[in-house]
Parts: sequence; C-alpha cells; structure tokens
Amino acid sequence: MKLRYCCAGAAAAFATAALFSQAPPSAPATSLPWAFPFDPNAPKQAPPPDDKELRHVPNSSKAFTQKQITDGFNPPDWHQDFGPSTPQLVAHGRPQDIRACGFCHLPNGQGRPENASLAGLPAAYIVAQVSDYRSGLRKSSEPNMGPPANMLKLAQASNDEEVTTAAEYFSKLKYKLWIKVVESKTAPKYRIATGMLVAIEGTSEPLGQRIVETAQNIEATENRDDASPFVAYVPVGSIKKGEALVTTGGNGKTLRCSICHGTDLKGLGNVPFLAGRSPSYLVRQLYDIKSGNRHGAWSPLMKEAVAKLTTDDMIDIAAYISSRMP
Repeated sequence: MKLRYCCAGAAAAFATAALFSQAPPSAPATSLPWAFPFDPNAPKQAPPPDDKELRHVPNSSKAFTQKQITDGFNPPDWHQDFGPSTPQLVAHGRPQDIRACGFCHLPNGQGRPENASLAGLPAAYIVAQVSDYRSGLRKSSEPNMGPPANMLKLAQASNDEEVTTAAEYFSKLKYKLWIKVVESKTAPKYRIATGMLVAIEGTSEPLGQRIVETAQNIEATENRDDASPFVAYVPVGSIKKGEALVTTGGNGKTLRCSICHGTDLKGLGNVPFLAGRSPSYLVRQLYDIKSGNRHGAWSPLMKEAVAKLTTDDMIDIAAYISSRMP
C-alpha cells in the first residue's frame, strides 16, 4: 500500500505549520527515541494537494478530501462524534490562532500515541495541566518533539473559559479500549513522522528493551479516523514484571499506583485513570517527572514514585498498565 504521506502525524504538521514557526531541530535530548520520536533529518513536508479525491474510512458513510482532513480548524468527524453541544474550541478552535482540540485529540477524545487521551479525564485535572503548560511547570524532556511543543503554545494562547468548557466536554466522554498490547521479541521497523512511529510494511527487527507503538490501520489513522486503534509491541515478560511494580511497589522500588489512581487504575477523584492508556505516553510522563521537566500540584508524590525507577522499569509499568481494561 502506498501512503500519500508518512502518516496522520505528517498530515497534522501541515496545519501546524500555518500556526507556528519552529527553529531547526537539534540532536535528540533523550535516549528514548521510540518514546519521544522526532527525526532531525526529516525532509520538509509539502502542503497536501487539493486533488478533490474523496477519502473514506471503515464504518463511515462520510467522505473528505485530503485538504479537509488536514484542516486543523475543522477536524474530520467520520463517526458523528461531535454533537450540537460540542464547544467551539474542541470542534473548530479559534480561527488563525488555536487549532481545534479535536484535531489532535480526535473528536471522541481518544487521542493518539503522540498526545494525551482526554476522554474520561476529570475536568479539573485537564484544566490543571493546561495551567501547568502555561506557567512552565510542564514541558517535554524532548523539546524537538512537535506535539508537546505545539500543546504548550496552544495552551498559552487559550483563555480560562475556553479551557474549562473544553475540559468539561472531554470529561463526559467515555474512554474505550484503544491499544492492543502484544509481548514480542520483534517489532516492525518504522520511520518517524511528527511524533508518530509509522510501521514499514513487511519488515521486522529485534524489539529489545523498547515499546514500539503504531497504528493498526495506517491509512485510516492517516485519515484521522477516531475509530482506528493502535498496537504496542512490548518486551516478553514485561507485563508480569510491570504488574509486580504497579500492584506491590516492587519491594520498595516504587509506590503502589492504586494508592492515588484507584485499585483498578481507573482514577480516583481528580487523579487521572491509567488503565488502557498509551504506553508510549505513559513512559514519557514517567521520564518527564523523573527528569524534572514535569511539575505541578501532584508532582511531589509522583517524584517519590519514580525516583528509583530505571527505564526498563518504566517500560514494564507502562506495558502492564496499558494492557488493563479501561
């Protein structure tokens, strides 16, 4: 199958380019390129052609052109997830200023590996995270990774009323099973496209101590289908090792996640749910907290939990948590 672009993340870059100018990328700041993916040698993408060809995705009667699919102010709503009460910031953003939340996080809030899943998160938690972005308390350990950098700029451009309304909208959505976690000794080779790992069809390589998370249907994901899920290849045995760390603390190596995130990892009060979320995203957050790049009201508790964790421990924890039913 010949793809029109590298992946949906590349399509997102076209809309992003119209909003933000970025300095030339430098060398990677972290040693986890699979968790913080960006390609400093990636060629500059040309805007998508206005070819008028209608694209389709499974289980939808709608059709959009490539230009419509990459319109950051009018995200394609393949499955009518946007309703009449959808906030302006979610469905359309603020013209020429803030791209629609639903463009990156998808109309149903499921999100993708390069960003957060917002569906079902407590509204107060979402508001707090945007505030942390604005105040500089939250940033990525890899400043060259496009999606976190763009989120920072969008947060700074938004106002409190917009953020509160959007947060309340996403908090009322139900997060669904989205990621298939597969223990494996191998994974597809991939290329990087604006924060996403794009599997190269028909290839394979040793997985080692990594997580390779990619779209199950690359073409549907490229078309920003919010019903097209992902698969995460994790090391053999990582789920069991992660279970020990998450549920018992690993003999003092960390804290039991259930203390704050609930016995089933489905959240507790304003503390976010973890079960079934992107393992790549989870590793990034653990790494950001340990490296001191993510702060906030609850960070001191998390700082204690991650202080003794190795990268392998983070991989194991993410593998287990992502394998749980949301």
